[in-house]
Amino acid sequence: MSDQEQADAAADASEADSEETEDAATGLQDGDFVRIAYTIRTADDGQVIDTTDEDVAEEAEIDTEEYDFEPRIIAIGAGHVFASVEDALIGAEAGDEGTVDVPADEAFGEYDPEEVETVKADKIGEDERYPGAQIQIDGRQGRLETIIGGRARVDFNHPLAGEDLEYEYEILEVIEDRTEKATGMLGMYLQEEPEVRIETVTETEEVPAEDDDEEPETEEVEKDVLYIEASPGMQMNQQWMFQKQQVAQDLMDRLDLDRVVIEEVIEGGGMGGLGGMMGGMGAGGAGDIEDALEDVDVDADDLADELEDLEEE
Repeated sequence: MSDQEQADAAADASEADSEETEDAATGLQDGDFVRIAYTIRTADDGQVIDTTDEDVAEEAEIDTEEYDFEPRIIAIGAGHVFASVEDALIGAEAGDEGTVDVPADEAFGEYDPEEVETVKADKIGEDERYPGAQIQIDGRQGRLETIIGGRARVDFNHPLAGEDLEYEYEILEVIEDRTEKATGMLGMYLQEEPEVRIETVTETEEVPAEDDDEEPETEEVEKDVLYIEASPGMQMNQQWMFQKQQVAQDLMDRLDLDRVVIEEVIEGGGMGGLGGMMGGMGAGGAGDIEDALEDVDVDADDLADELEDLEEE
C-alpha cells in the first residue's frame, strides 16, 4: 500500500470513529433535564409505592388529597432517580418509554435482621404502643413489631428493604429553560415548587494590577442570579434549613449560575405594632409614661421625691 493509500485509509478510519462517537452521543446525556411521568411498583406483588398518575394512585387506594400527581422534572446524573433508571435514560429521546428493573440493593437496601432490636418500652409514646406503628427512637425511624411488658421489638429497616422494584416511565419532554429547570430541581428537594426568577445583574469588580505598585483597576461584569421566594412551607422545613447551602450550590453548578438569593416575603396586616420596650407601656416616650402613672393614681413629683430619699439612704 502506497503512502497515499495509507493516508486515505487513516482518514477514512478517523472519519468513521468520529461518526460513531457522534452517534453514541445522540439523545439524552448526563446533565440534561427532562419532564418524566413514572410509576414505581414492588416487583413481587405490584404494590404502587410512588406515581405521578392520579388515576393509578386512586386505583391503588392512595390518598390523592395530600399529594400533587404531576410529571416531575429531573436532572440526569443528579441522583433524582435510581442509577439503573438513569442508565436507561442516557441516549433516549422525548416520547420514549419503558420499564426498568431496580434490584433491592440499589433501591432501599437488602433486609438486615440485625436492624431488628429490642428497646425499652418507655421510649415509645403511649399512643404508639401497637404492632405496626411507625415510631422514632433516638433519631431512628422504625416499625414496632411487638411490645411485651417493659420491652419492645422494633424493626429499623426501611419498610421497602429487600424489595425489588419496577420503574415504569415515559419521557414527556426535554427541558431547556433554566427557570423551569430551577423550579423542577427545587420541587425534587422540597416537594413543592416556589416562585423563582433568573436575572442578569451588572456588578463592578476589581482587577488585580500586573504591577504591585499600581492601583487595581475595575471592570463591569455580568452575573446570573437565581431568586427564590421562600414560601411559608420552606421556612418551616427543617431539612431545607439544614441543606439550603448544598441545594444552592447544586443549582449553581447545574444551571451555570453565579449566585442564589433566597427572598423571605412578609405580608402586611397581622398583629399591628410591637409596642414599647418597657414592659409593654408603649413606644411613645415620656408622655405615655406620665399617662400611665396618672392611670394608676400615682403623682410623678411624689414618686421622684421618694426615689431621692432612697438614694440618700
